[in-house]
Amino acid sequence: MFLKGKSAVVTGSTSGIGLAIARALAGEGANVMLNGFGEAAAIERARTEIAAASGAEALYDPADMTRPEQIAGMIARAHDAWGGPDIVVNNAGIQFVSGIADFPPEKWDAIIVINLTSAFHVMRAAVPYMRAKGWGRIVSTASAHSLVASPNKSAYVAAKHGLVGLSKAVALETATDGITVNCISPGYVWTPLVESQIPDTMKARGLTREQVMNDLLLAAQPTKEFVTPEQVAAFALFLCRDEAKAITGANLSADGGWTAA
Repeated sequence: MFLKGKSAVVTGSTSGIGLAIARALAGEGANVMLNGFGEAAAIERARTEIAAASGAEALYDPADMTRPEQIAGMIARAHDAWGGPDIVVNNAGIQFVSGIADFPPEKWDAIIVINLTSAFHVMRAAVPYMRAKGWGRIVSTASAHSLVASPNKSAYVAAKHGLVGLSKAVALETATDGITVNCISPGYVWTPLVESQIPDTMKARGLTREQVMNDLLLAAQPTKEFVTPEQVAAFALFLCRDEAKAITGANLSADGGWTAA
């Protein structure tokens, strides 16, 4: 357990990619702070399962990613509990699909705040603790849409491009502090977020569910397979190893070949 004695905060970790990453980190001994929305009983079940399976401590913080003071409070709570956080994973995200002419401004604002601005607040709060310890890992879940665009996703594409730029800047600022800052950019991962955007895409493009899945989503991935949350989690776990300390400021693809073309 190479993360024994370390602690992690994973935003958007009550389901999907974030939950898989939290489980992977705990499996290597890290104490983990879960965060996100969902049914209280399901969140508590996930928390207790992680703790029981790993022997690590698992806490839950309901910090709203649109509220900077709550984000700072969550990071401070992790520090009070464990002396960390040594690792933060920016994974919180939402999506909305619409052409630019009909894109609701409030949806733009929400996507930018949750997918991009929240990561700034997490990093701002966590970096001083990491600097004090001389070790830290910041991993952000970006997307193939941080590298290429798709129609009807202007806010999401802008936010993910911005997340990569933010990560590169912070990587340079912390390069001599024992801290690495990287993005993982998956292709389509079968998660509640991807599943939830299918009806909007069906409506926007006049397609059936099967057409959206096979002709749009998987059409972009030469492997013709969805990436799994566990594959992304394994990637994040590797970035936390000492063997990965030379990797910083990188945007690493796990997209089934989507961005190879």
